[in-house]
Amino acid sequence: MSPTHTSGTPPTSDVVVVGGGIIGLVTAWRAAQRGLATTVVDPEPGGGAAQVAAGMLAAVTELHHGEQTLLGLNLASARRYPDFAAELTELTGRDLGHRRCGTLAVALDADDRAHLRELHALHERSGLESQWLTGRECRRLEPLLAPGVRGGLRVDGDHAIDPRQLAAALVTACERSGVVLHRAWADRLTVVRDRATGVVTADGTELAAGQVVLAAGSLSGRLAGVPEDVLPPVRPVKGQVLRLTVPGNRAPFLNRTVRAVVRGSHVYLVPRESGELVIGATSEEMGWDTTVTAGGVYELLRDAHELVPGITELPLTETRAGLRPGSPDNAPLLGPTGLAGLLLATGHHRNGVLLTPVTGDVLAHALTTGELPEEARPFTPRRFTAGALLEQSA
Repeated sequence: MSPTHTSGTPPTSDVVVVGGGIIGLVTAWRAAQRGLATTVVDPEPGGGAAQVAAGMLAAVTELHHGEQTLLGLNLASARRYPDFAAELTELTGRDLGHRRCGTLAVALDADDRAHLRELHALHERSGLESQWLTGRECRRLEPLLAPGVRGGLRVDGDHAIDPRQLAAALVTACERSGVVLHRAWADRLTVVRDRATGVVTADGTELAAGQVVLAAGSLSGRLAGVPEDVLPPVRPVKGQVLRLTVPGNRAPFLNRTVRAVVRGSHVYLVPRESGELVIGATSEEMGWDTTVTAGGVYELLRDAHELVPGITELPLTETRAGLRPGSPDNAPLLGPTGLAGLLLATGHHRNGVLLTPVTGDVLAHALTTGELPEEARPFTPRRFTAGALLEQSA
């Protein structure tokens, strides 16, 4: 089903997606499956924040106070992940590193323990499954944990995936579904008679389309030509991540994702079947800076060492910094904007990998019907328009 087009000339595509990270790619793939001729504009499809992300599918342990509305969307996406991963693997032949390993959130001191107890109570009030464990029970599950662990939460429903493998599979899925990958930067949005009609790329190519999806991650607010009143209010949130390698002759270093709050900073260790161990992540409001700093590396290693002392024996194989797209309420902006023909898929902050399946479904529905499905309506971009903000403050 193709959308109507009113600019007077036929579009080269039904949909142009600006941004070829995992959110843009899943949007393009699902749109193509609905029969829409789709183009992705990005100089390096499959790049972006997914190259840095750890890939925790942690709808439960990522729950924060005040984010219960977002929880519903996170859970909806988490439920779709097994079938989503299986579909992608069948289509592309790629192993996504999807592990149903669970998460263990642990506490190292009395304050951390009290924080985890509060989180456990929030889980129970929210109808979520998590199991309180003593420090001894935590170490029985993960023998390499530090002796000082005071207790923890076992969440078997939180899984993990390799975002780099996910991104590569989505590129292949797009190619096999007929999506055109235009490898250039999008320079500006074209607007004709109050309707988005396509984009002009940095190499001067004009790409006309019936609808445009802006899915450029932290860069989504910088596309020229987007009217100010619909420009997405996203900002870059820097995250530094380390990768270590567990030698092949070693027993599994960790069986599941381990995470904690150490001196007020969140740290997590995500094991991969390949032997890679991902440690992250800082959260820094540093604008567009993507420098890996000695301080960031030191703090991650220090905090991870307090959880699992044995990590200092492992080779440090990579240090990276990326930019999460943060929104004012840390929730995504999904669907139609106040400008006809322009939709958003951005602002996913720390949940981009988790929300990939549901985002693809939501945007495909919006592109073919013009409306958001019920589960996504709280995340309309229109919640940040001047009128909506006035209503919220009244």
